[in-house]
Formats: sequence, C-alpha cells, structure tokens
Amino acid sequence: MGNTSEGGGVARKRGCGWTKEDFLPEESFQSWGTYVKALGNTTARLKDRVLTRSLDEVELHAVRDRSKNEMKKTLNWWDLLWFGIGAVMGSGIFVLTGEAANEYAGPAVVLSYFISGVSAILSVLCYTEFAVELPVAGGSFAYLRVELGDFVAYVAAGNILFEYVVAGAGVARSWTSYFATLCNHDPNDFRFYASSLAEGYNRLDPIAVAVSIVVCVLASLSMKGSSRFNSIASIVHMVIIAFMLVAGLTKADSANFKDFAPFGLRGILKASSMLFFAYVGFDGTTTLGEEIKKPARDIPIGLIGSMSLVMIVYCLLAATLVLMQPYAQIDVDAPYSVAFSAVGMDWAKYIVAFGALKGMTTVLLANIIGQARYFTHIGRTHMAPPFLATINKKTGTPVNATVFMTIANSVIAFFTSLDVLANLLSISTLFIFSLVALALLVRRYYQGRKPKIWGAPIVPWLPSASIAINVFILGSMDGSSFARFAVWTGILLVYYLFVGLHASYDAAKVAQKEVQVSQATSMEAGIAS
Repeated sequence: MGNTSEGGGVARKRGCGWTKEDFLPEESFQSWGTYVKALGNTTARLKDRVLTRSLDEVELHAVRDRSKNEMKKTLNWWDLLWFGIGAVMGSGIFVLTGEAANEYAGPAVVLSYFISGVSAILSVLCYTEFAVELPVAGGSFAYLRVELGDFVAYVAAGNILFEYVVAGAGVARSWTSYFATLCNHDPNDFRFYASSLAEGYNRLDPIAVAVSIVVCVLASLSMKGSSRFNSIASIVHMVIIAFMLVAGLTKADSANFKDFAPFGLRGILKASSMLFFAYVGFDGTTTLGEEIKKPARDIPIGLIGSMSLVMIVYCLLAATLVLMQPYAQIDVDAPYSVAFSAVGMDWAKYIVAFGALKGMTTVLLANIIGQARYFTHIGRTHMAPPFLATINKKTGTPVNATVFMTIANSVIAFFTSLDVLANLLSISTLFIFSLVALALLVRRYYQGRKPKIWGAPIVPWLPSASIAINVFILGSMDGSSFARFAVWTGILLVYYLFVGLHASYDAAKVAQKEVQVSQATSMEAGIAS
C-alpha cells in the first residue's frame, strides 16, 4: 500500500508495511541535520511558497502524474447530475431542518434555505468555470494554488478537509437517528452514554462507524459502480421526496405560518449559516474532474443542474414541514418522521425514515469520495503525506486516501453530537466559497485570463455578490464558532511551518528540476534534428 519515491513521486511499492519514506520522503526529512537546516530556512521558504503560483498545465499534467496510475474516465453529465443530487440531497433537509426551524427561524426556515441556496448557486457558477478549465481531483485546492498561491491553498485545503470530515460525521450520526425511527426507538437508544465525557461528546455511536466503513468499501472498489449505486438510490430518494410533498401538503395548516419570523432577521441569518450544511456536497462534485469523459459539456450541466434542483426541493420540503406542524413542536433529530406521526400518518414515518436512510447513504458516499480525491491531490503536492496520492492500478480509485478519511470520519462520528458538528462546519464552508470567488476575480482581472470554454456570467458582479453574501451570513454566527475555527486554523499553521512547508518546498524544487531537464532535452533534440 505504501508507494513513494524520493522527492516528488509516489511510485515504488514496498509491500504491506509502512516506512518513513511513505510519509516523509523529502530531502528535508532524511536526517535530523537536514531537518534542522530546513527549519533554519523557514522564513525564506515561507516567502517562496506564499509568492509561488502554480500553472494550469502543471496541475493538469505534472502534479497529476505523481500518482503514476490514472483515475478511470467513466462518468458523464448524467452521472454528475445524480452525483450532485446524491451529494447534497438529504444532508440538510433531514439533518438540520428541525433545529433551524425550532430554535432560529420558525416558518421562515423556508427563507433561510433560499438565502443559503442563492449563495450556493453563486458559488457553483464560480466553481464551474474553474472545474471546466482545471478538471483535476484537487477541486478548489487546485484552483487556489493557481490563483492565490500555495500558502492560501494549504489553509483552504485544511479547512476543506475539516469541512468534509465534520459533514461526513454529521451525516453518519443522522443515519443512526433515522434508523432508530425506522425501528420505533429513540435515536439515543442506539448510542452508548459515557458519563465521564463532556456534554456533546458523550453519546457514542457505533452504528455511524459501521455505516462509514461499508460506504468506504464501496467507494474504494469502483467509481463507476459507486456512481450507479448513487444514481439508483438518488432516483428512489426523489420518488420518496415526491411522496413527502404530496402527502404532507394534504395535512397542511396555514395557521402555522402566521408567526412567520418569530426570531427576527438575525434568526433567519443564523439558520442560513447553519443550513450551509445542506449545500457543501457540490464542492466535492468538482473533485471528480479527472473521471469525467467530457468536462466542458458534463461539468456545467451536472453542477448547475443538480444544485438548482436541490435548492427548489429544499425550499418545498421546508415549507411542507412547517405547514404540517407548528415550528416549536418540530423534532430536532428526525423532523419529518415525527411530523407525519403528529398529523395522524404514523405509517408514513417509515417511508420517510427509509428515504432519509437512502439520502444519508448517498450523501455519505459522495462525501467520502470527495474527501479522498481532495486528499489525493494534496498528497501529490506533498502538503500531506505523499502515500495518500496513490491511485490503485486495478480499481482506478485512491484507496489509501479513502481509507484514511473514513477513519477520521468514524472517530469524529463516534463521539461528537450533531449540533457541535453543525457549528464547526458552516464557517469552513463560507470561507472556502469566498476564496474561490476571490480566485475567480484574480484570474479574470489580475491574471487577465478569459475562460476558453465556459465562463461564469456577469463577472465581476457575480463573484463579488458571492463574497458579500457569505460575509453577511458569517456576521450572524456566534463567537464560539469563530474561536473553534481559529483554533483549527492555528493547528494547521503549526503543521505547515514544521512539516508541510518543507515537504512541499522540496517537492516543488524536484519538480522544477525535472521540468528544466525536460526542456533541455527537448532543445537538444530540436538542435539535433
């Protein structure tokens, strides 16, 4: 499993065990002496990495080639459309709608979904331009490396991965909640209470871990197989959602809308920031770029089509929920199942719970696939251990990265409650969306690069609006969320200054020498001819 080569590659197989070379093969880590020397050059290296910009061609070829084996191009726009729906549909509506309505927005949760959805659509348009031009597994990490440099890309990447681990853990725990509803139990009946642990971390969830492992196996075996499973499950899921809308509206009570915004504008914005959980999956869809047959055609259709449909369905489902049941009575853990029971359709909660389980499964699958591909590209740059960049020759999937991220998901899901996870997630999401919009402005106006194939409309107004709405929503978040975000970013910087900076610097220098040798060889061949 451990595949590395000195400096910049990831090619030689050493068997089943791990060695130091699998994690730190770079020159700076060959001995304590070389490491101390590298630390002495931290300032110069940091300046180099801050000012360094990658190139489209480098990301598309030189960086991607470090995985040696290629991912298989098996996906088209249809796969991407359903992958986008599967990645997003379920996480927000089945996980957080209850808490958002009950504690922050009331019936105005519909408006909260619309606000967060508009921001997501603006971000999707920014992402799509990059995804068409740079169809690589790194997604926004690669986009930021090209436009804002290695250092910003690293900070963003750390928060991207944090976002995905938190999202995956939250969905896995919600899977347990809906499974419990299907079995006529309280969600905590399937969790172990650990009195010695702090509140919010003391409900241990082994089912969430088991589900994550099963999804990991599916994601590792075949991307095309995963896509087929996702498409079928997502279509079934949409049929169940149609049932929820029709059946739920037969029990609608317009009186539930009288006190539309009981917590005011701040409550609506607070709910909007929380409900960004509902839209984070599309970011992972862009990491499938290397596996798409015709990126210029398939990516815009898949990304924009899936996100537009998701936003419409989310708003309709949220409206149905608050019409069925007064917002103060909505259950936080399983809002739709309990709502159907409350209106006398107790049998319907089983259909809802089954649909939710399908939705959670596809979201978790997409989440783990997206995480693995992010980490694969980050490993290619050596900002993360390069063994994570390995692509399995037989399956054409990043097995190492998939297993690694599943372990991280499982540990968080086992301990951490959903409300803690939701607060941690939203800031990271808004931060990444804003950076990508800024990168698009830099690409268009500072670099002067016009899109060759597909471009975001009404630039600079669209990315500027995306940044503005993200910052506006950030202003509604509580101080503790910012504190947790700052602590995590601080941890990232410590790792970067002592490890990531020197590893990526060495890898970049090796790659630069390889390019120079290649250019010299080409010149000699030209002269000879």
